[in-house]
Amino acid sequence: MHACDQPTQEAIYPFDARGVAKRFRHAAIFGALDALVVGETMRFCNDHDPLPLLGQLQARYGDALTINYVQREYGAIVIDFTRQA
Repeated sequence: MHACDQPTQEAIYPFDARGVAKRFRHAAIFGALDALVVGETMRFCNDHDPLPLLGQLQARYGDALTINYVQREYGAIVIDFTRQA
Protein backbone atom coordinates (compact mmCIF):
# COMPACT_ATOMS: atom_id res chain seq x y z
CA MET A 1 0.00 0.00 0.00
CA HIS A 2 1.26 3.45 -0.90
CA ALA A 3 1.86 5.52 2.24
CA CYS A 4 -0.29 8.29 0.76
CA ASP A 5 -3.31 6.00 0.76
CA GLN A 6 -3.10 5.20 4.47
CA PRO A 7 -5.30 7.01 6.99
CA THR A 8 -3.54 9.87 8.77
CA GLN A 9 -3.71 11.55 12.12
CA GLU A 10 -5.82 14.70 12.45
CA ALA A 11 -2.83 17.08 12.17
CA ILE A 12 -1.54 15.42 8.98
CA TYR A 13 -2.99 16.73 5.73
CA PRO A 14 -2.39 14.83 2.48
CA PHE A 15 -1.14 16.64 -0.62
CA ASP A 16 -0.95 14.48 -3.73
CA ALA A 17 1.25 16.35 -6.20
CA ARG A 18 0.61 13.75 -8.88
CA GLY A 19 -2.80 15.31 -9.54
CA VAL A 20 -1.56 18.91 -9.88
CA ALA A 21 -0.46 20.26 -13.26
CA LYS A 22 3.32 20.71 -13.33
CA ARG A 23 3.15 24.43 -14.05
CA PHE A 24 1.11 25.00 -10.87
CA ARG A 25 2.73 22.40 -8.64
CA HIS A 26 5.33 24.47 -6.74
CA ALA A 27 2.93 27.37 -6.18
CA ALA A 28 0.32 24.95 -4.83
CA ILE A 29 2.86 23.32 -2.52
CA PHE A 30 4.05 26.67 -1.15
CA GLY A 31 0.45 27.76 -0.62
CA ALA A 32 -0.40 24.55 1.23
CA LEU A 33 2.68 24.83 3.45
CA ASP A 34 1.94 28.50 4.18
CA ALA A 35 -1.53 27.46 5.39
CA LEU A 36 -0.14 25.08 8.02
CA VAL A 37 0.11 26.19 11.62
CA VAL A 38 2.89 25.13 13.98
CA GLY A 39 2.68 21.40 14.68
CA GLU A 40 0.68 20.53 11.56
CA THR A 41 2.07 18.27 8.86
CA MET A 42 1.50 18.09 5.13
CA ARG A 43 2.00 14.56 3.76
CA PHE A 44 3.38 15.13 0.27
CA CYS A 45 3.01 12.33 -2.31
CA ASN A 46 4.74 12.25 -5.66
CA ASP A 47 6.01 9.87 -8.33
CA HIS A 48 9.61 11.18 -8.16
CA ASP A 49 11.99 12.54 -5.54
CA PRO A 50 11.61 16.35 -5.65
CA LEU A 51 15.21 17.30 -4.81
CA PRO A 52 15.11 20.78 -6.43
CA LEU A 53 11.88 21.51 -4.54
CA LEU A 54 13.47 20.43 -1.25
CA GLY A 55 16.25 22.96 -1.82
CA GLN A 56 13.68 25.69 -2.46
CA LEU A 57 11.77 24.75 0.69
CA GLN A 58 14.94 24.81 2.78
CA ALA A 59 15.80 28.28 1.46
CA ARG A 60 12.26 29.58 1.99
CA TYR A 61 11.41 28.06 5.39
CA GLY A 62 14.75 27.12 6.99
CA ASP A 63 14.27 25.64 10.46
CA ALA A 64 10.54 26.47 10.41
CA LEU A 65 9.92 23.29 8.38
CA THR A 66 11.08 19.75 9.03
CA ILE A 67 11.35 17.30 6.16
CA ASN A 68 10.91 13.59 6.85
CA TYR A 69 10.74 10.85 4.22
CA VAL A 70 7.97 8.35 5.00
CA GLN A 71 8.45 6.35 1.79
CA ARG A 72 11.30 6.68 -0.71
CA GLU A 73 10.93 4.13 -3.50
CA TYR A 74 11.03 4.47 -7.25
CA GLY A 75 7.66 5.86 -8.31
CA ALA A 76 6.40 6.28 -4.74
CA ILE A 77 7.74 9.20 -2.74
CA VAL A 78 6.03 10.30 0.46
CA ILE A 79 7.44 13.14 2.56
CA ASP A 80 6.05 14.70 5.74
CA PHE A 81 6.59 18.46 5.95
CA THR A 82 5.94 19.73 9.49
CA ARG A 83 5.73 23.39 10.50
CA GLN A 84 7.91 24.34 13.46
CA ALA A 85 7.91 27.40 15.71
